[in-house]
Amino acid sequence: MKKFKELASWNKGKEFLGVRYPIISGAMTWISDSKLVKAVSDAGGFGVLAAGNMPTDLFIKEIKALRDKKANFAANLITIAPNYTDHLKAATDLGVKHIVFAGSFPRKNEVKIAKESGAKVTCFASTESIADRMIDYGTDALILEGSEAGGHIGHVSTMVLIQQVLFNYPSLPIFVAGGIATGKMIAHLFLMGASGVQMGTIFAMSEESPAHANFKEKYIKARSREAMSTPQYDSSLPVVAVRALKNQGMESFGHLQLELLKKIADNKISRIDAQYEVEKYWMGALREAVVNGDIEKGSLMAGQSVGLINKILPVKDIIIDLISEAEEEIEKVHKIIE
Repeated sequence: MKKFKELASWNKGKEFLGVRYPIISGAMTWISDSKLVKAVSDAGGFGVLAAGNMPTDLFIKEIKALRDKKANFAANLITIAPNYTDHLKAATDLGVKHIVFAGSFPRKNEVKIAKESGAKVTCFASTESIADRMIDYGTDALILEGSEAGGHIGHVSTMVLIQQVLFNYPSLPIFVAGGIATGKMIAHLFLMGASGVQMGTIFAMSEESPAHANFKEKYIKARSREAMSTPQYDSSLPVVAVRALKNQGMESFGHLQLELLKKIADNKISRIDAQYEVEKYWMGALREAVVNGDIEKGSLMAGQSVGLINKILPVKDIIIDLISEAEEEIEKVHKIIE
């Protein structure tokens, strides 16, 4: 059996991302700023800058800061964000080398625009059909994100997506996300053919993360079962499920849905405008928790992996620990099958 760093899947991820370790720090609004992204890059990983609802001039400033510091990074663009079109133009005009589309599905021509700028394009896939569509649109890579992940999620688990998509597209760089917090799991994902992994919660808890101390402390004490996903009450208001720690903010979202559904029924608001109200709520609630430290009314978006993480470490130590544990696990597997 080959050593960990000789695995074809490992090297495919390294080559695609242009990094030492194909470990991606996922884009988290209000958290994945240039400081955190640069720290991940310096540690040999791959950071993703979260555009979120960021003003375009600030987004440009963050890109230039990372470019000037020669960081390996991607720009994450939220397709349902108000500034999405301007963010896409800024990223392509500035020659960002990697663009990740998130939030919903990019249009085929938007994937084309990104690729024509010279960027490598990565799209999320939370179902098999979405993966097929993004491949048809021309994406260069996929991030399979299972429902165990934090923030906006789909409804299919990582384990099932691995079998539906990862195993069926061996030539495409595919990164796996959702519920990953240990080097042991990373090792087995590479053995299964993943080109890398994306992790969010563990980096949100890093020393370099700008998240408020209250936010990080809440994460440390949380159990996996406390990271719950929000329901959709009625199909007249389609909402993307959000996984976060249960608190008053989660309950307030339920009340907001009911209010918006009544307004839709009374023709006081359109479905599209109601969906924007939902996203405005989450962005505002997330800011309250991450920036202001309100862990009761704010949104504590977290994956179920939160129950596996119990300390705050520098990004460099997080990545070293993950890689060391992954290498040890590969050695154990090697001995088992000899």
